[in-house]
Amino acid sequence: MSEERTKTLLNVTVYSDYICPFCYIGYLRLRQLEDDYDLDIDWRFLEIHPDNPPEGKPVAELGYSPRHWGMLMANLARMAEEEGVTLAERTFTTNSRLALQLAQAVREHQQAVFEPLNRELYEAYFLRQENIGDPEVLRALADKCGVEPELVEAAWRDSRYEEVLDANQQSAARMRITGTPTYVFADQVYSGAIPAQMLREAAAHSLEKPQP
Repeated sequence: MSEERTKTLLNVTVYSDYICPFCYIGYLRLRQLEDDYDLDIDWRFLEIHPDNPPEGKPVAELGYSPRHWGMLMANLARMAEEEGVTLAERTFTTNSRLALQLAQAVREHQQAVFEPLNRELYEAYFLRQENIGDPEVLRALADKCGVEPELVEAAWRDSRYEEVLDANQQSAARMRITGTPTYVFADQVYSGAIPAQMLREAAAHSLEKPQP
C-alpha cells in the first residue's frame, strides 16, 4: 500500500471581489495549486465598486469605451476557455458588499461551508447571471451551501463585518494595492489574473525564503 503524500503548507493572501471577473479566473487558477500544496488562503475581500446599486446597473454605465470593453471581454473569454468554463455574457454589474460581508462571516464562523459558498458566489454571478447584490438571491445561495440562516442575517446586521471590509481597504492602501485579484506570497505581491504557472513559481519562491 502506497503512503499518502504529505503536502507542503502554503500561505497566501488574496485580495478579491465577487463581481471582479478576473478574480474568478484567478480563483480557478489558484485552486490548481492544491495539487501540490496544502493551501492556507487569507481572503481579504475588497469592494471594488461601492457605488454600484444592489439592484444592478448596465455594464455600459461603468464608463468603458465600447472598444476597450470589447478587448477586456475578449481577453476574459480566452482566459475562461483556458480554465474550462464558459462565462455568461456580461450585461449588468451589481453591488458586492452584502456578498462580501456574508463570505467574511461564514469564513469566521462556519468554515466548513466557506469554500462551497466561495465558489457558488462566483458561479452564480459569472455563469448564471444571478444578481448577488440581492439579499434574497444571497439567502438562497447560502441555504444551498448549508449556511446557517442566523449567520446570514448576522453578517448584514453586525457592523463588525463592515469594519473588516473597511480594514481590508486600509490594508490594501498601505500595500499600494489598487486592483483585484492581488496575491501576496511572503513579501512578494502579484497583481491580476496571472497564469497558473506564475502562481506556482511565486509559491515555490516564497517557500525558499527563510522563515522569521
